[in-house]
Amino acid sequence: MHESESTKRIRLLVRLALFWALAIFARLCYVQIWQHKDFVRIAHQQQEQQMEIRGPRGTIFDRNDLPLAKSLPVDSVCVNPLRVPDVAVAAQLLSPVLGLDPVEVFTNIQSAAERKRGFLWIKRRITPEESARIRSMNLGWVEFRTESRRFYPNNQLAAHVIGSVDHQERGNAGLEKQIDEDLAGRAGEVRMQTDVRRTAYSEEVDTEPLAGKDVYITIDSRVQYVAERALSEAVIQSRARSGTLVALDPKTGEILAMANYPTFDPNIAPKPNESLACRNNLAVTSPYEPGSVFKVLTLAAALEAGKITPDTMVNCGHGILRLGSRVIHEAKGGYGTLSAADVLAKSSNIGAIQIGLRVGEKAMHDYMRGLGFGKPTGVGLPSESGGLVRKFDRWGKTSLASMAMGHEVLVTAVQLAQLGGVIANGGMLIQPHIVRKKQRMGGEVELTPAAKMVRVLRPETTIKMRRMMEGVVLHGTAKGKANLKGYTSGGKTGTAQIYDVATRAYTHLYNGSFMGFAPVANPAIVIVVTLHGTTGGAGYGGVVAGPVFRQVASAALRIIGVQKDLPEDPPPSIDESAEIDDVAIAGLDPDIGTEMVSSVPEMMVQGPPVLDQRLLAQVRNTVAGPRIPDFHGKSMRDVLEEAMSAGTPVEMMGSGIARLQMPPPGALLPPGDKVRVQFTR
Repeated sequence: MHESESTKRIRLLVRLALFWALAIFARLCYVQIWQHKDFVRIAHQQQEQQMEIRGPRGTIFDRNDLPLAKSLPVDSVCVNPLRVPDVAVAAQLLSPVLGLDPVEVFTNIQSAAERKRGFLWIKRRITPEESARIRSMNLGWVEFRTESRRFYPNNQLAAHVIGSVDHQERGNAGLEKQIDEDLAGRAGEVRMQTDVRRTAYSEEVDTEPLAGKDVYITIDSRVQYVAERALSEAVIQSRARSGTLVALDPKTGEILAMANYPTFDPNIAPKPNESLACRNNLAVTSPYEPGSVFKVLTLAAALEAGKITPDTMVNCGHGILRLGSRVIHEAKGGYGTLSAADVLAKSSNIGAIQIGLRVGEKAMHDYMRGLGFGKPTGVGLPSESGGLVRKFDRWGKTSLASMAMGHEVLVTAVQLAQLGGVIANGGMLIQPHIVRKKQRMGGEVELTPAAKMVRVLRPETTIKMRRMMEGVVLHGTAKGKANLKGYTSGGKTGTAQIYDVATRAYTHLYNGSFMGFAPVANPAIVIVVTLHGTTGGAGYGGVVAGPVFRQVASAALRIIGVQKDLPEDPPPSIDESAEIDDVAIAGLDPDIGTEMVSSVPEMMVQGPPVLDQRLLAQVRNTVAGPRIPDFHGKSMRDVLEEAMSAGTPVEMMGSGIARLQMPPPGALLPPGDKVRVQFTR
């Protein structure tokens, strides 16, 4: 039967419709089945936004649980560029409040909008004042996100030990850098659902953030405060370039204080092109020639080897010693024959050389290495230098003579403190350390393993050395400079000439040092003080560093509760005058190059600076400040009343009864400073 044209057209249309339906069905199957994952991924990209949640950074506490570094919640300002009604108006409103360039704000928002970005930071970690002003504007297109900001409540206190962080709260110096992984914790993630304008309407935490560990260190803030203040005052008054101080518990190896000058405030980021020299922890990173302080090692080695006793008579050559083509002179005048004890007390260079020659080159090298020199101590701070003890086969003909009086060897302040600890604790080499324990909130306490102890000297050797070093304080180069009221003390002065790499000669700039301990019978603290770049007789170690030791040791012994072993007032027979000249005359061995001295930091070899009258005025004002009352054991109300009556500004932390205060009672309060009082129940 012949089909009509209309039937043919209907059949064709049905076939086309069927084909079209099959094509659509196939396309739907392809999209819904084979490309399902791809389209889900694209949808998630359009509708979801992943954001990182930083775990709170751990707090750093001192040995008395006072916070030295902590993270505080702060606001950060952001916008959705797609919702900003007028970019120009937005830039004009936000920039003056946040201290930003309006052109830069306008450009950033405009650029983000053109790229269809739904999120843009305007300024992160703003101040509470900035946050309040922005919130008062009630701008619906402005959002606030809570972040954290690292805060150092004591400003410059222990800045070189604690270190600092960058704008992302990653450690970039000090302990903040050394144990950054422990402090930082682990970041989490949150997934936010957004609408067509990229505005979040719901969120879900995918990964919970993990808080960083709290770190408890060995530093005592009270001792640290006294150390920094005494050191800065001495550096400014002596017109030195820089200074270092390390206070050590000789029985445990714990660092009680580590001070450097110049210093910095870790709350303030360095400006572009600003020198970072003041942020260098000289006590661990910058080795120097120690001078006569090193005679402690020379005599200890000779005693240990049985080459001398304290009463052994030593020919000091009346101030002149010829070693081949090299002639060595005594720093001041000369001596005929001295006992070994007086060689140390009077700091005779030739006497020390004669004793060093008895020890011998190989044995001297071994004692230096065995007592911790030429290698890092492992104190637990970044960029620690091991100093320099040259290999024995690279010594010159008279290198032993130089090393016996503290030249041709580079040491750090923390290495000298370790040596002082050996003398003070009975002959055990203990690794200095700065971290006591770590603990994550709600977790177990992670105690730092006890420092490894290695016997390097016999107890009888150290007892003899302590008595000889007490002689330095009683009738030697530190007489009247390092005597303590109420405590016996011992130590050694040192004044080392500084080498000028440019002229390849030693200068009349000095490293003035003092290494001491107290009390003598059972030392509770070892303190090493060095001022770099001092000049003239007023820059010798006993003059510039001895008084710093006396001031810090006196305060520290009271703070840590050490019982006095002397009457409060010194006997009237003690003469305050002293033989202060203990310069170690260097005269570089002609057989060696500048391998060793060329590594001395530039800060330590430049000439004396122009005296900063502003800083000197600060020191003088500090001395003229009010005496601080004793708030211990008092309630918050009593502390407040006494502080108001005395005109002393206070900052109170915690609640209950006053347990700790800084600065300590009786100290002088610098103008503008506050007394920080810690209350506990």
